[in-house]
Amino acid sequence: MSNLIVESPVPEGPSVAVMHVITGLGSGGAETMLLRLGRAEVADGRVPVVVSLTDEGVLGPQMRAAGLVVETIGMRRARPSASGLLRMARLIRRHRPAIVQTWLHHADVAATLGLLLSGRRSVTRLIWGIRCSDMSAGKGHSLAVRLGRLLSTEADHLVANSAAGLDLHLRLGYRPRATSVVPNGIDVAAVRAAAGERDAVRRELGIAPDTVVAILPARLHPMKDHWTFAAALAQAPGIVGLAVGEGTGRLPDRPNMIRLGLRSDVPRLLAAADMVVSTSAYGEGFSNAVAEGMAAGLPAVATDVGDARALVGEGGFVVPPRDPGAVANAMRTLADRPRLRERMGAAAAARIADHFTIERCVARFRALYDQVEGQTATAARLTPPSSLSEPQVPASGPPPRRVPPAPFPARLSAP
Repeated sequence: MSNLIVESPVPEGPSVAVMHVITGLGSGGAETMLLRLGRAEVADGRVPVVVSLTDEGVLGPQMRAAGLVVETIGMRRARPSASGLLRMARLIRRHRPAIVQTWLHHADVAATLGLLLSGRRSVTRLIWGIRCSDMSAGKGHSLAVRLGRLLSTEADHLVANSAAGLDLHLRLGYRPRATSVVPNGIDVAAVRAAAGERDAVRRELGIAPDTVVAILPARLHPMKDHWTFAAALAQAPGIVGLAVGEGTGRLPDRPNMIRLGLRSDVPRLLAAADMVVSTSAYGEGFSNAVAEGMAAGLPAVATDVGDARALVGEGGFVVPPRDPGAVANAMRTLADRPRLRERMGAAAAARIADHFTIERCVARFRALYDQVEGQTATAARLTPPSSLSEPQVPASGPPPRRVPPAPFPARLSAP
């Protein structure tokens, strides 16, 4: 396992501001959001450290190229080890972060234990990150969630990317000292820069100019439910589907579905599409894939999982999960009504630009870091301004104080 462990030089000067701890550095939404946030921290003159519990995956080299310090521990996925926890503690002592911020359930547990072992708990603040909603239908999370419930009182703050995810974890018994929701942020300029690639991409893929294209950007995973996407396309033979993401090349061959696998040019592929689709069956918190498609001016067809309704708004349709007929009906409606498709696409683009940009997301995290970093070990409970909403009361125990997410328009459901 030693070949999975990467030592990075310690930056000269004072301790780092934030150490990010994440399960791995694959191509998922949490990993992509961490890369965006890390780039913003570097541009702000900070040198963030990213610790992967497993290996550097596909995004580790990109993070290094962007100026982040990347460390790997070499644990087996979902199987923490005593040696891995001790290495986590050594990394915390070595880099002396003011804040340790975790991403995903296994990182919540490993980073907390590592911080306790490091001897720096009195000077380093701990922010937990929740990036999903209900994972009860998935595998490999139950133990991490149970351990998280027991350790959650150690978290000075818990930040979720969706209100659905935060509310679920509070109901599960998580008891952090304070909570907030910071939705993901999209680099709108980067997405829109590829807008002129539509015709070129369609020629590359052999798609006629007048064909209606639905794109589903998601790695192959039971949570993403590609089966529903394929079954919906079977009911909408006039629409061509693009399945983009790690593992999608292994999907069964379908007459009107193009399987593209992992791609680094997703904005170009979005430019070639007419709608963005998410068929997630469970677990989704805030869908980066849907938000990026909307930023490109595509109306969305998303299943009602996590914060899909708050994200989509007037920019598309929200349908029940695991319902191919409902997905097909929504796709056919957009395909058959080009003016509706154009109107919803414009609403989708405006919604992302108004509420879900990377700039807005980074500003929220910076404010959170400033707030948490100023706390002491004995006074870490945050007291939000009086203008904030009333804290939510969990089933038992003292209620954590909740900092509300950025405001959404009053109407959240799709037409």
